[in-house]
Amino acid sequence: MKKAITVLLSVAMAAAAAGCGSGGGSAPSDGQQASGGGSGSGDPVKLRIAWWGGQARHDYTLKVIEMYEKQNPNVKIETEYASFDDYWKKLAPQAAANQLPDIIQMDISYLTQYGGRGQLEDLTPYTKNGLLDVSSVSPNTIAGGQIDGKLYAMTTGVNALASIMDWEMLKQAGVEVPLNKNWTWDDLDALAAKMKSAGKLMGGMRHDVFFAYYLRTVDQKMYSADGSKLGYEDDKHFIDYFTRYKKWYDAGYLLSLDKEATKKGTPEDDEMVLGNSISSNGWSNQFLGLANAAKRPLELQPMPGPNAEKGMFLKPSMYFSVTTNSRQKEEAVKFINFFINDIEANKLIKGERGVPVSSKVKEALKPLLTPEEAKVFDYVAWAEENSSPMDPPNPIGSIEVEKLLKDTSEQILYNKISVEDAAAKFRKEANAILAKNKK
Repeated sequence: MKKAITVLLSVAMAAAAAGCGSGGGSAPSDGQQASGGGSGSGDPVKLRIAWWGGQARHDYTLKVIEMYEKQNPNVKIETEYASFDDYWKKLAPQAAANQLPDIIQMDISYLTQYGGRGQLEDLTPYTKNGLLDVSSVSPNTIAGGQIDGKLYAMTTGVNALASIMDWEMLKQAGVEVPLNKNWTWDDLDALAAKMKSAGKLMGGMRHDVFFAYYLRTVDQKMYSADGSKLGYEDDKHFIDYFTRYKKWYDAGYLLSLDKEATKKGTPEDDEMVLGNSISSNGWSNQFLGLANAAKRPLELQPMPGPNAEKGMFLKPSMYFSVTTNSRQKEEAVKFINFFINDIEANKLIKGERGVPVSSKVKEALKPLLTPEEAKVFDYVAWAEENSSPMDPPNPIGSIEVEKLLKDTSEQILYNKISVEDAAAKFRKEANAILAKNKK
């Protein structure tokens, strides 16, 4: 669960934007290279890179970095990594001090916040001079990291929403496995009730992701096209979604909020991995981390419908961005290029950060995939044929809206507010946040 520290982030962005001019070097113009020490020149280079994830991601990323350093012996890379929640807590004060790492792993929810306030370097010139080779990357994938025509983030992989399920657990409880990819919310209700009688939970849903998915299935959007307000006006959609979710919670289908609050969001402490839940709802790229931690077969199932194909979309799983305060922008770009295009490196990465964006890398990896890795590739291929275009990056202020949505959902589950009153309150307060940030 994201636990965005909204006020701190806003302060951090404002302070950093004011001081970003002190960072060294600008991006190269077409056909030119940026100044500064480079691996080609043999001058010593030190880079800092930060990412979030579970232990499996940490392990292979360190191996990829070691591989890069062997090929570029003058480059030394310092690493910083944490769980998702802790990652953004650490990044905010670094941004305020204008001391962000050279390369940061970026999420779509934060892309507008950082990119729109001068924290991230435009990578477009590097794609034009070839330092960042995107010749085997689709234009749609590249566009996923753009804001107002500037490429603030390079996608490391693509993924799709999924319910990651333990089918063997269902079979042992005598419950029919939902092989039909066109299942519905009612089907999920029935499945959860049966598994509750067998002493098992179902995976919870991060509402900033899954309420947005639900809105898409009913031809609505989370945000308006200009980002100045919510994308829906009829509170019925909020009421329908949270009425069902509250029924799940009251019936004991979900982990209690007090226990949920102790979770770090790593695969190792996931309730399905621990054998207590039939599912874990999230993104397809999370499958490998969960499967590796569980050490037993898991399956990828689409989210329920109806109209799931309207709700589904291919999303950049995450990005790498170069920060404007970096004094080694060219070297940072070279590492990102290595990460997305080097076949040997991607034999370690495979699909864990999403299905690779390079078609050459993807084809080279297919014969080498384990059965679990192949499931991710196959699922994303299916999603590509059964989805709709992605919404634009979330607007500035969306982090505050996501926190408001989380707080509002907890008030609903704790019976401190009715779903109907919460719907009106959320819409009013969310629209005020978005309007304020649009000024």
